[in-house]
Amino acid sequence: MSDTLAAEELGEAERDPTGFLQAWLDRLDAHLTAGEYRAASELFGPDTYWRDMVSFTWNIVTMEGKQQIVEMLEACAADVEPSNWQVEGEATHTDGITEAFITFETKVGRGWGYVRLNGETCWTLLTTLQALTGHEEKTGRDREKGVEHGTVAGRETWKEGLEREREELGYERDPYAVIIGGGQGGIALGARLRRLGVPTIILEKNDRPGDSWRKRYKSLHLHDPVWYDHLPYLPFPDDWPVFAAKDKIGDWLESYTRIMELNYWTNSLVTSASFDEAAGTWTVEVERDGEPVTITTTHLIFATGMSAVPNIPNFDGADRFQGEQQHSSKHPGPERYEGKRVAVVGSNNSAHDIAAALWEHGADVTMIQRSTTHIARSETLMELALGDLYSERAVEAGVTTDRADMLFASIPYRILPELQVPIYEEMAKRDADFYRRLEDAGFMLDFGEDGSGLFVKYLRRGSGYYIDVGASELIADGRVKLATGQVDHLTETAVVLEDGTEIEADLVVYATGYSSMNGWVGQIVSQEMADRVGKVWGMGSDTRKDPGPWEGELRNMWKPTQQPQLWFHGGNLHQSRHYSLFLSLQIKARMEGIDTPVYRLAEVHHTS
Repeated sequence: MSDTLAAEELGEAERDPTGFLQAWLDRLDAHLTAGEYRAASELFGPDTYWRDMVSFTWNIVTMEGKQQIVEMLEACAADVEPSNWQVEGEATHTDGITEAFITFETKVGRGWGYVRLNGETCWTLLTTLQALTGHEEKTGRDREKGVEHGTVAGRETWKEGLEREREELGYERDPYAVIIGGGQGGIALGARLRRLGVPTIILEKNDRPGDSWRKRYKSLHLHDPVWYDHLPYLPFPDDWPVFAAKDKIGDWLESYTRIMELNYWTNSLVTSASFDEAAGTWTVEVERDGEPVTITTTHLIFATGMSAVPNIPNFDGADRFQGEQQHSSKHPGPERYEGKRVAVVGSNNSAHDIAAALWEHGADVTMIQRSTTHIARSETLMELALGDLYSERAVEAGVTTDRADMLFASIPYRILPELQVPIYEEMAKRDADFYRRLEDAGFMLDFGEDGSGLFVKYLRRGSGYYIDVGASELIADGRVKLATGQVDHLTETAVVLEDGTEIEADLVVYATGYSSMNGWVGQIVSQEMADRVGKVWGMGSDTRKDPGPWEGELRNMWKPTQQPQLWFHGGNLHQSRHYSLFLSLQIKARMEGIDTPVYRLAEVHHTS
């Protein structure tokens, strides 16, 4: 059968997009079944992308161009045995693009994906592993009964069984996985692993689940909307506020750990960890409630989050400064600084939030902006950037959280910037007066190095932006003072910039962000291992704080690293929810002895 469709058949894409796309899938299926991988690549266009999450590659990787697709298929397809490619629901056809959700099967599992055809060939293809055959979550008709009816001598109740499990795991019985970090990332992954039957312990240094939120600065609210932030399995109630307060999120996380029956150790400080190459196991040393515990596990996951190791600048004279100095992660809140002079070093989310809260409580606040910042007004961002996927109107249009996550993931990172640029061009037009007032106040703005805006900047560097929920107005009208330039040194009473500007201060808040997540590996395991796995986050875009070469996916996140059985998990609530599925399936497959040959394990180009 010819792989090129006759001209008259192209009209079929508009008349019957579902049938047109199914015919394309049938051709792909036939070529893959026959091992005709180069012929299969001819179904893809000249500028084409195949993003795979675990289903073909046991990795998270994007193939760019026909040659990379051929190479992946030659390496993986025979082992994967893909089959039964089907359009799910109805395809659509708009402006020459035919697209739809798809399903498929592999030798070991069930897949879900999304495809876009540009004319007769594929532009983007997303394939993801959703479940392992024979090891599915026990849901729906397969859910556990919960009780054995009848009379059973010495019956163990649900509560007794749960208590026994918690008493034994980590003491008499080894967990298969240990998660360091009990914030949203660790909790989401722990829930996935529990549903898959993977014995797991989550280690959290704080007193209660959710304390990683409760202990942040008082005014903190989520800047992302509720539809973007659901946890796996248990969405927020339909009256949950659009932007929840930090303590409300903390209470939700605490309740979630109980409802999902997670093995969650509080007051548990990890003092060290080491890997036994011969045994293939980790030894994790923990102080739990002040008592030493040694845990042996097969997989170790760092879920310490993007806000991992605080980045505290070493300014000359800091040791002479007579006032208080604190990183934003340690800022207690604004109450005790009424009437005080405060210098906030930084101009991103935390800096704005802290500055606004201090102003509200009567402090004399100066923000020190050292480099340009992208500002997006919350209302405009929600409408233009997230509204089609994560909003009430998206829900009303049938875009569930899972479908929104897949649609978001179906855009390869290589082309994401160019698709984002028009959104932020429109934002600049709509909010032109807002931006003019900020610039008139001296604020240094950007929209990303290529105009691609907030989310791309987040992926590249995890910083450099603020979602405005009010603080920008304080800067625009001068209620929060603004100083721009690099800090040269501190005196006993002031922060001094390179141009000689002196900012008198009783408190200096360093809203200066965090270093790479592998910093915790350096502290807990060794610097040698931290260097071996390399920098975490960023895509190799060769932009500020994201050095090349191009890697096409986030470094080391949710996928195998150069250190066997060491993983990183985290990101915002959306990423913690979505990517926890793929990391949990990788770990479950290894526990069940399923062969997991990793295709294109990422090289290390930067140690930090």
